Amino acid sequence: MLLSMTGYGGDTQTYMDKTITVEVRSLNSKMTDLRIKLPTIYKDKEFELRKYLKEKVHRGKIEMSISSTSTLGDDVYKLNSVLFKSFYQEIQNLTNEVGGATGDITSAVLKLPNVVTLDDSAISDEEWNIVLTTIGNATKNLNQFRLDEGKTIEDDLTGRITAILQHLKDLVPFEKKRLPVIRERMQRNLKEFMAKENVDKNRFEQEVLHYIEKIDINEEKIRLEQHCKYFLEELTSDEIQKGRKLNFISQEMGREINTLGSKAYSSEIQKFVVKMKDELEKIKEQIANSV
Repeated sequence: MLLSMTGYGGDTQTYMDKTITVEVRSLNSKMTDLRIKLPTIYKDKEFELRKYLKEKVHRGKIEMSISSTSTLGDDVYKLNSVLFKSFYQEIQNLTNEVGGATGDITSAVLKLPNVVTLDDSAISDEEWNIVLTTIGNATKNLNQFRLDEGKTIEDDLTGRITAILQHLKDLVPFEKKRLPVIRERMQRNLKEFMAKENVDKNRFEQEVLHYIEKIDINEEKIRLEQHCKYFLEELTSDEIQKGRKLNFISQEMGREINTLGSKAYSSEIQKFVVKMKDELEKIKEQIANSV
């Protein structure tokens, strides 16, 4: 089971004359980064919501937005009468003092900060339970979205690992062909720079064997195959957060592929190495978008 890092979930519920809407989005992030946008009436519940999201949503930049509006078309507002009277009296006194026209003082005062505010009176337990239900549904939809996307990523990764294993098999015939070519090239170089009678055949054979051992890629092939199989095992495990582990395995795969390429001494084998590197880069891109 693999989870995508990106996703979206939303839900809407009604309570009395209110429509409560919750949207939750997740984006790529190395750590869990929570951002919550709440109406003033729910501000004191932010800590509770952060704890809930950390438990329900795994890793990523998580953005949750909650809105609560009246089904009648208006939010519930209240007038701070004490502040209104204070502002009104101050403005009127200053206007009279400078001899200016009073104009529409009421309209001006109503636009000043904190004179008119949303009604942030304590919410009932019943209303908060509806909000929690809406959040729960939105979070569930987000996780399902990420799970569906994760399945697509998982299928793609499986295909690319399978392709690397196939390239590993396809290069075997060329691996066997390169040894006679290397031996013939070494003999030709010796003939060019040394007289034939000066060549110690036993020493030459020893050098050839030593050289062949240095460019032997059998260990790299075995380790790469093991890494690929381990990758597939982890990919299908029940563990939820596996992106980092898969990334570590892919790094080990990259080391073996690079070493295999440096020891290939064969244009045909190099072609397969390039193909494996291409598949590995796409694997890393997919892992970067998974939890």
